[in-house]
Amino acid sequence: MDFSSSYKRISPPQINCDLGEGISWENLIFPLIDVASLACGGHYGTKKSLDASLALAIKYDKKVGAHPSYPDQENFGRVSLTIPIETLIEAIEVQLERFQQRAQILNLTMDHIKFHGALYNDASRDEELASHLISFLKKNYAEIPLLVPPHSQLENQARENGLSIRLEVFADRAYTADYLLSPRSQHGSLLQDMRAVESQVKRLLFKGELLSIDGLPLPIKADTLCFHGDNPGILNFLPQLRKQYWT
Repeated sequence: MDFSSSYKRISPPQINCDLGEGISWENLIFPLIDVASLACGGHYGTKKSLDASLALAIKYDKKVGAHPSYPDQENFGRVSLTIPIETLIEAIEVQLERFQQRAQILNLTMDHIKFHGALYNDASRDEELASHLISFLKKNYAEIPLLVPPHSQLENQARENGLSIRLEVFADRAYTADYLLSPRSQHGSLLQDMRAVESQVKRLLFKGELLSIDGLPLPIKADTLCFHGDNPGILNFLPQLRKQYWT
């Protein structure tokens, strides 16, 4: 269905991208986005890689935020870890401090915080984990907006604690009927071609909804749309989408 002929376009949300993760085409993505979430040592990253991404942000005049994760570079932060909450909080604190230190050297500020991978997904579902993370952020980073999935425990806990949030929807990932990301192991969970990604983007921009992987319409509000920097098709679809729907 051509939503653009039947519905008025919703004001387009900002485009964000998860970067600083070692992809060779990162310099081609920065001009196409509004803000980047940069790996800072948990699932990927060193001071050198972080500095390289921050330099690109300066070159293209883009905002940057921190992208902490489970301390698990071996699995790229995509596996749920059962570790003491104190150990997890300490690891997140180290990552955020690294980001701040490197950004401040370049006179950049932290635009936002966004959890990565399995930590993002786990905290979306797990009330206790979300509570611990939000308590830590409220105590130490209360002034920094947190990117959260709509209808998640992270959103609920952040709102209850008065934290600033931005509702984030993934433009290149499929969702289940309960507003959670469909597991990457399930076929069709990562949208890689122009047709599939554009269909999701148009539905979000013109109808304010997602279509679940099972075909159920899901009303949703997004302040920011995320495209994965490591999506193999990103350079085939993002330039066209940016030009067509954000200009």
